[in-house]
Amino acid sequence: MRPSSVPPFSELIGDCHRSAVHLELRDTYEGYDDGGRFAEWKQAGGITPAFVEDFRVWTDLVRGAVARGVEMRRARVVSEPVTDYIRFEYEATRLNQEAGEQVRWLPRRDAATLLLPGADLWIFDDRLIRFGHFTGNGALDCQEMCDDPAVIKKFSEAFEAVWQRATPHERYTV
Repeated sequence: MRPSSVPPFSELIGDCHRSAVHLELRDTYEGYDDGGRFAEWKQAGGITPAFVEDFRVWTDLVRGAVARGVEMRRARVVSEPVTDYIRFEYEATRLNQEAGEQVRWLPRRDAATLLLPGADLWIFDDRLIRFGHFTGNGALDCQEMCDDPAVIKKFSEAFEAVWQRATPHERYTV
């Protein structure tokens, strides 16, 4: 990963007061999986207790934000049939939800008429965007921040369009 001056996510979410939305556009993040949890999932045939324990860092962060009144939503645009990596994410999503995060899924074919960003992103309180740029194998290359109100408005609208078309996790099947 290239060096980045982007603040850590814990700081960004700590400064958040109303909403944090995440738009995921890739079919794999395998190269980002430094802990080897995807490989562990494939070998074990499911989510392991070690994964749950490691994921607690994230779920604790979500619980804290939600307890402060931050609405956290995640929308995933995915190709179908889904990749094994998306199956892994799908199975782990119950942990996101238990922590208070809302998650929806949108098949890529249903997103064809939407204008979407070229990178994954987080939008914090409709005031700040963190873009995540990934390599072809799903490794995080770099991140960048944007506070341009016109860009934020455009991508907030894009997220909402995805959210409206997407299927809530509990009704989506892989």
